[in-house]
Amino acid sequence: MSEISLKPLGREEIHKLESALLVGTLFRPEVIQFLSDPSERITWVDSLAVAAAALAREKANMTVPQIAEELGRSEATIRNHLAGKTRAGQLVRETYEKFSKEGVQINISGISTEAEDLRRRLEEESKKVEELRGKLGKIKDALRSLLSEIG
Repeated sequence: MSEISLKPLGREEIHKLESALLVGTLFRPEVIQFLSDPSERITWVDSLAVAAAALAREKANMTVPQIAEELGRSEATIRNHLAGKTRAGQLVRETYEKFSKEGVQINISGISTEAEDLRRRLEEESKKVEELRGKLGKIKDALRSLLSEIG
C-alpha cells in the first residue's frame, strides 16, 4: 500500500487518508458490533464515511464551508462530526489519533474470528429452522387428519 499522509496536500492524498480512516474505523471491534444490526448498518456506514471525509479534508486545511459544499452536507453536520459530537466523529477521530501515534495500520485479524463466529451461529440457526420446519410439517399433517375426521 502506498504511503498515506496524515496531512494531505492534494486530492489524491485526501482520498487516501479518507479511505484509510473509513476502513480503519470500520474494522474496529465496537464498530463491527454496531454494523451487526441491519437496521442501523446504512446509517452507520454513511455517518462514518462523512466523518472520515470531513476529517481528511480538515487535515488538508479545508474550511468547514468548503468541506460541507464538497460533501453535500450541512455545515452543522460537518462541525458536529469534526468536534466529536457524533459517535461516528468520535470513532473516526480516535482512528486518526491511533494512526498519528502508530502509523497507518489497519488490523483485520479480528474479522476472521468474527466471521467464523457468525458462520457457526448461522449454521446453528439453520439447523433450528430445519427442525422447526419438520415439526410444522407434522403439525400440518395432524391438523389435516383431524379436519378430515371432523368433515
